[in-house]
Amino acid sequence: MTSASADSTEESGPESIMIKLLEKLSPTECPKLLHRFVDGLCGRSYPRRVEYSEVWSLIEWGELMNSLTQLFRVAVGRMSSDQQVQELLGDLDSAHADAILQCLHARQEEIRQALVDRTNGMSSTQLQDFNWQIKLALSSDKLSSLNTPLLNLSLDLKENGIQRAVNMEMNKEELHTLISALEAANKVVLQLK
Repeated sequence: MTSASADSTEESGPESIMIKLLEKLSPTECPKLLHRFVDGLCGRSYPRRVEYSEVWSLIEWGELMNSLTQLFRVAVGRMSSDQQVQELLGDLDSAHADAILQCLHARQEEIRQALVDRTNGMSSTQLQDFNWQIKLALSSDKLSSLNTPLLNLSLDLKENGIQRAVNMEMNKEELHTLISALEAANKVVLQLK
């Protein structure tokens, strides 16, 4: 078995079994639950278990919520096609599978933005904005003729909810070092995709 098919098996394994718990809910009530679940995923309030206590036990509720979280994150994060989502759902009946697909289609951008915000929020410091200027230093107190280009870089950061500014001045060599580091970081990010 190749690693790609092993990944596929893992993804459609336990989650699809737990997604089957969704079949305990009537197909007409399913879209309401899914949209309320997506509301929770996007930072608003999740559906409350007490409203569904006659349908699922506490353990089943937890398993269903975890499975839905995994499903929506994988489907939106990987920009899965309908066929790929169907594979993740396993043998879930068509009415419930259609409800999931309709919810994904309707709320995909909102879910994607919530996932991006969640990922960005993992760091305590976030770049909000930046500005740069190039200057030519003609002289200094040590040299009467310098003629050195300098980059002034201003970063507006948000750290733990507090805005702060960071200003740097770099010469040509320091700028090349910064660019090389950013290119290396970009290569790592592209390899992770």
